[in-house]
Amino acid sequence: MMDAKEKERIQNNFKEKMDYEEILNCTRCGFCLPSCPTYIETGKDEVHSPRGRIALMKGLVDGDIEPSEEVKRSIDLCLGCRACETACPSGVNFGHLLEQARDAIYQTNEKSLPEKVVRNVAFHHLFPHQNRMIGLTGLLGMYQRSGLQRVARSIGVMNLFPETMRTMEKVLPEVPKKKEMKQRPRHYAPLKKQTKKVAFFSGCLMDTVFKTTNDATTKLLQYAGCEIVVPELQGCCGALHGHSGEREQAKEMAKRNIAAFEDAGVDYIITNAGGCGAFLVDYGYLLKDDPVWQERAAAFAAKIKDVTSILVALDFHNMPLQLDEQIVTYQDSCHLKNGQKTFMEPRQLLESIEGVTYVEMHDASRCCGSAGIYNIVESEMAMQILDHKMEQAKKTNAKTIVTANPGCLLQMKLGIEREGLADEMEAVHIVDLLLRAYEGGREKMRFEEMDSGGHAGA
Repeated sequence: MMDAKEKERIQNNFKEKMDYEEILNCTRCGFCLPSCPTYIETGKDEVHSPRGRIALMKGLVDGDIEPSEEVKRSIDLCLGCRACETACPSGVNFGHLLEQARDAIYQTNEKSLPEKVVRNVAFHHLFPHQNRMIGLTGLLGMYQRSGLQRVARSIGVMNLFPETMRTMEKVLPEVPKKKEMKQRPRHYAPLKKQTKKVAFFSGCLMDTVFKTTNDATTKLLQYAGCEIVVPELQGCCGALHGHSGEREQAKEMAKRNIAAFEDAGVDYIITNAGGCGAFLVDYGYLLKDDPVWQERAAAFAAKIKDVTSILVALDFHNMPLQLDEQIVTYQDSCHLKNGQKTFMEPRQLLESIEGVTYVEMHDASRCCGSAGIYNIVESEMAMQILDHKMEQAKKTNAKTIVTANPGCLLQMKLGIEREGLADEMEAVHIVDLLLRAYEGGREKMRFEEMDSGGHAGA
């Protein structure tokens, strides 16, 4: 049992970090319940619902309960998908409360030595330093290209890891060479009459593991008439830190990014990862109590735009886009929909592709179970949620599942692999598919021009 002084210290910590007025905005009406994946998957356990978690937060601030392992478990099991926010008639910003609660809990509860080491390495010595990210992912690329991956699989080394980790290793994209990751151009000229000048937020994992998707993004923006600058001093957005109880570190990373983009002189700052974009949009809130940075953060956040939004704004969907005939469905990135409020634009782009039959997936906006590193640290719950998602995906008869976030992309690839559908279904990031469609449309136009010039069959 804690003594009175320790209880008071912990309660004061929660009072300091939690937005009590936001907690009180919850009227416990229950409209959020059907939107919460963990509430549904735990058999409608109130402890794992949004209003149940808010009740726990209130209890912590009021000093009625202690941050026990049971309380921490409820907060940890939340995906942070923010679907409850769209259902809430009172407009409770649950995402902010969740980040505050995790920050308070993780700064209060004693951690084991292994947990301290892992968190320190990941949050302080890896993600904030892009050169280290390049070095680590470069090793992954060597593992893939050298034959070690094939050997590890053939002799059963991967069987030492949990099923989720084994499958994830199998579906990871081919990582580029370290030299390629270090050669990111800092300026791109438009490939048609200039429409906008934009800056590109290249991210940490997106510019290493998913570099080909970043390259496709800049190419699409060029085709849409954008001049693009890529500030060199930008870094990780800090979302993983903010969602994992490391808010102070997230603030420092936010300040670095704001400073990196301030003098770019651009119309918009473009993102292609739903999770990153939602956190970048929230920089204004993250730094709202900092008199030096609050206005700068708000100005930065106001310029954030998802790549699908700018493409629609620049009429990219009216360009000739062509793919082989296929059924396509779309899995919403929770943070793109619930954080950046971008919902229709991806669908509008997909529906504009000739050859594509777009079929809306039932519960397309329900979380897929990825949620950053959730599918690794909460594998059992993540796989339950993924199984439900794959049931809905299969009902569409889609050949291609499209999403707009790297975590969702890997999760859907993992689902396809688990279902044994790798030969008949693929998961793809929307910009990669759009680049294919744009190049397919140009190829079709070339053939049509040849035909009209009397060169049919050439």
